[in-house]
Amino acid sequence: MCAMSAGARFRAAMKAETPLQCIGAINAYHARLAERVGYRSIYLSGGGVAAGSLGLPDLGISNLEDVLVDVRRITDACPLPLLVDVDTGFGASAFNIARTVKSLIKSGAAAMHIEDQVGAKRCGHRPGKELVTQGEMVDRVKAAVDARTDADFVVMARTDALAVEGLERAIERASACVEAGADAIFPEAMTDLAMYRRFADEVKVPVLANITEFGETPLFTVEELRSARVAIALYPLSAFRAMNAAALRVYAAVRKDGTQKSVVELMQTRSDLYDFLDYHAYERKLDQLFAKEKAK
Repeated sequence: MCAMSAGARFRAAMKAETPLQCIGAINAYHARLAERVGYRSIYLSGGGVAAGSLGLPDLGISNLEDVLVDVRRITDACPLPLLVDVDTGFGASAFNIARTVKSLIKSGAAAMHIEDQVGAKRCGHRPGKELVTQGEMVDRVKAAVDARTDADFVVMARTDALAVEGLERAIERASACVEAGADAIFPEAMTDLAMYRRFADEVKVPVLANITEFGETPLFTVEELRSARVAIALYPLSAFRAMNAAALRVYAAVRKDGTQKSVVELMQTRSDLYDFLDYHAYERKLDQLFAKEKAK
């Protein structure tokens, strides 16, 4: 019997948990932490790749290969199904989008979301966003769906239209994307639960809520999102933000005090690090291999 594909595992996770908590994992080690805690799915943010891997802002500067490097590292280390942010698809043509989809599937991703901003995109919770036409976004979705080599790979359509064109047009765009084959809808920067209910009623496919800190969307609880019929609760960069704040405190303390003594309590212990990495199992394997060599 063939093992379930990554896409099939993401769909199974959505059935097993409502809403499915999809937690951001900025790197392979964070993916392992998320798995140990009990999450059923993980997420790679485009803004996270830009900031964490490249030291750049989320303005459409990173490219497909930048994202694929992190995707491969995460999927190699962790079996949880991975949802990936592909911004506007990494190219204007259907062939670019097809390449993105096929490359993601080959790299072990389970799902992706593609948005309706112009190529020089902005963070979804910043002003000044510009959209492509509804027709162009529909073509993006059609190209992505047509390119799937795994029928269960999830193609999610994100719309940033609320801030630009209003709720009714955002729902209209989302509905057109569903008609084009989108498996799920990601309405960005919603400001109240009633908006999610409207989307769920209208689009008839799973709806994602982006519960990102310091943005336009309140930090709704799982219970609140469930009441609004949200299927996926996304926490894209929560751990990354906490990690950054802790790192800055450590850097400042060592520089100021000449020692890290005052910030040791912020740190993961060596034993915990080794535990999450299964370090001692690797050591035992080395010992076994070297024992065989010595016995020859």
